[in-house]
Amino acid sequence: MNTVVKEQQINLNGFTIRYFTAGEDGLPLVLLHGNAASAIDWSWVLPRLANQYRVYAPDFPGFGDSSKPNLNYSLDFLTQFVSDFLNALNIEKAVLAGNSLGGIVALRFALSNSDRVASLVLVDSSGLGYAVTPLLSQLTLPGYGEIMIAGCKTPLGAKPRSWLRATLLFTHPGKVPAIWIAEQERMSLLPGFLEASLSALRAQLNFIGQREVLLDTLNQLTIPTLVVWGTNDSVFPKYQAETAVSRLQRGQLALIPDCGHLPHVERPDLFSNAVNQFLVEVK
Repeated sequence: MNTVVKEQQINLNGFTIRYFTAGEDGLPLVLLHGNAASAIDWSWVLPRLANQYRVYAPDFPGFGDSSKPNLNYSLDFLTQFVSDFLNALNIEKAVLAGNSLGGIVALRFALSNSDRVASLVLVDSSGLGYAVTPLLSQLTLPGYGEIMIAGCKTPLGAKPRSWLRATLLFTHPGKVPAIWIAEQERMSLLPGFLEASLSALRAQLNFIGQREVLLDTLNQLTIPTLVVWGTNDSVFPKYQAETAVSRLQRGQLALIPDCGHLPHVERPDLFSNAVNQFLVEVK
């Protein structure tokens, strides 16, 4: 039976927010994408997660086909967006899953709104250690990120930017889905997208490493939490996942072999199986 995925829009605080939905019944499951990305990243797993859950995958403001106002894309702003999005859709309680930037946003929301989060899935999440690849942290240097944006927001620069990101984020960049590459190229040309991505990156990182590390708060979480990590992640090292799970009261670890920073794109079968198994166990 084919699962129908619907693309929808909602007006939220004056911004147009694009989101995808799938599934008719079950507890809401909200998927939060990473930086310089969109909800398209969840395309390969969204139907597989919708068998038992009502799944929502929004584009953060500034990303995908949501509005891209010129503002500070701070972690506070994005965390508040999650609250506003849930309220607008009358979602009282949900499973939250987030990748990279979406991971730290989901974690921050869960820490301050534990009554609204049934369980948590952190996918190669930021906020679990200081280490990060210098290929990203150097973009936070004054002026350097702006120079890179200027070169990548043209048709000539969008294509090599997409392939460079594939090399960074995937273990096997030659096997990256063409749809993912095309989405990266398309977004590079959208006014405001690269600026929002740089703003959000600078909220996450500085030249030394990650700005906000939440390891010491993890023991406050009483909800079941699954940490999913690609074993070959070159953005955040695997040991960050292992350290995080050791701090959680009800933590589980799922390592996805031969996989980089985006296991839901690179290894969707293994990712979906790990998440579905976790969610069945904690019902």
